[in-house]
Amino acid sequence: MNNILALIFQLAVLIFSVIIHEVSHGLAALKLGDTTARDAGRLTLNPLKHLDLFGSILLPISLFLLSGGAFVLGWAKPVPYNPYNLKNPRRGAGIVGAAGPLSNLIVAAIFGLILQLGLPAFSGSLAGFSETLSYIVFINILLAVFNLVPLPPLDGSNMLFAVLPRSLYPLQQFLTRYGFWLLLLFIFFGFQFLVPIVGVIYKLLVGPAALF
Repeated sequence: MNNILALIFQLAVLIFSVIIHEVSHGLAALKLGDTTARDAGRLTLNPLKHLDLFGSILLPISLFLLSGGAFVLGWAKPVPYNPYNLKNPRRGAGIVGAAGPLSNLIVAAIFGLILQLGLPAFSGSLAGFSETLSYIVFINILLAVFNLVPLPPLDGSNMLFAVLPRSLYPLQQFLTRYGFWLLLLFIFFGFQFLVPIVGVIYKLLVGPAALF
């Protein structure tokens, strides 16, 4: 029963974190002149508008079971936007890409601050609440750091392409063509390099209240 409750909780945190991530993309695009996400009804926190069967449900549950409850990761349906409607398509795509990870870091910072300010109160009977807030901080940092990896279709690739010199356009073409397969290789063989980065940011934001 405890494992089921843990799965439900972690899944709920993940879903709403990725929803905030995707809505932030749409809001950034709207600010820069593109109304595609708004017209599609995607600028909402309603989970039904964002859930992806594989990325939001099946993958997180599979990772939870395979890791013994220690790890979940996933995504929501990408919020659509048209870069050609942006005031500056190349730079704008980078800003839209950055908005998602930035939103997760903001969420992590807010809950980390709550943890630090309320540290004396989050002892004893409220220890479980402290663990809840800590997990919210952790999963949002994980989402932000993972999405900053500069491989398509992750947000880091849009940020990279926004500043990449035109002389390196062949590199952009290569990453666009093979990015998905490179990303799979990274998940299996390079993901462990992100763990220390996530840990450092987590301890920085949570401070003495760190549980992980």
